Amino acid sequence: MAQVHPSAVVDKTVELGDGVIIGPNCVIEKGTTIGDNTNLMANVVVGPDVKIGKNNQFFPNCSIGGRPQILGMALDAPVGGLIIGDDNTCREQVTIHPSMHADELTKIGNQNFLMIGVHIGHDSILDDKIVLSNYVQVSGHCHIGTGVWLSGMVLMHQFVTVGRWSYAAGLAGLNHDVPPFVIVSGHYPPEVRSINKRGLGRAGLDDDQQKSIFSAFKKLYRNGQPLLEAAKNMADENIDENVREMVDIIINSSKHRFGRYLETFRD
Repeated sequence: MAQVHPSAVVDKTVELGDGVIIGPNCVIEKGTTIGDNTNLMANVVVGPDVKIGKNNQFFPNCSIGGRPQILGMALDAPVGGLIIGDDNTCREQVTIHPSMHADELTKIGNQNFLMIGVHIGHDSILDDKIVLSNYVQVSGHCHIGTGVWLSGMVLMHQFVTVGRWSYAAGLAGLNHDVPPFVIVSGHYPPEVRSINKRGLGRAGLDDDQQKSIFSAFKKLYRNGQPLLEAAKNMADENIDENVREMVDIIINSSKHRFGRYLETFRD
């Protein structure tokens, strides 16, 4: 049975799972569903038609599913949805916006940790086991792969893809796609510095898989060739699936003039 604080405002159409806790002064708008054992602490606001899974923790003052920040969008214009998976933690003042398109979604996966002040813009997709440190700002239409760790105050331009198990140092400004398994720092442009060895371990990759990634990194970034040329040459080789991911994201990002592959699909 759900526990709802007397000061909370919960629309009669909201569906609450077993063990849900709705804290003081929370507001839950129409059509929202909240899965079992999810805890909304004080002053959490959840917009309409948001789908939230099980075992999530929302710390005070989160705003989940509020209207996208789009210049000129009317307050009554239709917007899309927001789906949040299981076992996520959103610390204080996290904001997540639904899609700007009525028939599309912003998606948050499972086991993600969003620290204080993180913002997730409309139409973005977060996979699983992601850590976003304090005040990371993710613009609209971005895709963050499994296991990514963005350190404090990292900024992401619209339509940027960050490959899985990569890491961005604090204050990095990500304005083009980032391959998987790498460490990046700096801004406009950020630079790939090395392989995220700790991420490889967290990903559960064995010694042979890790050696292949290190070898590929040297061929891509340390052999003196232009990056795209090196990636295209490697694409013709017999490479494993992890290296193929690295190569593919480099080649795909080159299809957009600013290195943001997802922007090639922009309306």
